[in-house]
Amino acid sequence: MNIRQFITEFASNAVPRLEVRLLLSHVLSRSSAWLAAHDDHEIAPDDESALRLAVSRRAAGEPIAYIIGYREFYSREFKCSPAALIPRPETELLVEQVLALTPAPSRGGTGWGSGSVDVQPPPRILDIGTGTGCIAITLALELPNAKVTALDISRDALALARANASALGAKIEFLESDWFSVIAEDAQFDIIVSNPPYIVPNDPHLFQGDLRFEPWLALQDRGDGLQSYRELAAGAKKHLREGGLLIVEHGYDQGESVPALFREAGFESVEMIRDLAGQPRITRCKKQLLD
Repeated sequence: MNIRQFITEFASNAVPRLEVRLLLSHVLSRSSAWLAAHDDHEIAPDDESALRLAVSRRAAGEPIAYIIGYREFYSREFKCSPAALIPRPETELLVEQVLALTPAPSRGGTGWGSGSVDVQPPPRILDIGTGTGCIAITLALELPNAKVTALDISRDALALARANASALGAKIEFLESDWFSVIAEDAQFDIIVSNPPYIVPNDPHLFQGDLRFEPWLALQDRGDGLQSYRELAAGAKKHLREGGLLIVEHGYDQGESVPALFREAGFESVEMIRDLAGQPRITRCKKQLLD
């Protein structure tokens, strides 16, 4: 069977042609351009067996990222496994917010630009619930002078994040922690970021698409959808420097409730940011400055 025949036979509503080509590219270790130019290439029996298995897994709903083992985030490849959430494009907005609000010297430049973090570099950044490490690692690489610490309650997720950091050359301190539990009492950070669990139990989305295969520990809030943000607010009030930034991702239906929670907790300059689809996605705020 050649490439053209394989695509014709296995492309379907369950596994679209584009996904079949992606699986072909992965198994054959060839680019999409090569596949298009060599669609009469005969697939070796072992590769065909691997491809049939991959298509079967995808038809059953398993995420492409788990089948091929990686997902691109901020133009870098991150290893993926069922130990952690799959990096998503909308989470790049959180990274962009940090970069936009961080003084230029932290990015290797010479001027301060319009950054709103009132600290001297290097900035100290804390990522809560790091998962694959995509946020922490991207920030460490984009802000080479930053000191980045990343926490997760899952040892398997931390092992995955450490592997990604090693592969991409990022220097990060990884710690196993339930929220802020292992952070020293007097530890202070300039920026705290998080994409925490925020889906309420039994939400129908948990039983659809990729979410069926992702770790529920990283998805479910186990409360009203806001408990994670209460934990973050309490920890950030203790571990953020005065004027420091708290930037979080949240659900499309939490564009009012999350900002309101942070305002009630005493944070200032609370702002909700929409993603490219126009959905509420990020809330950022600052710890109040003491007079």
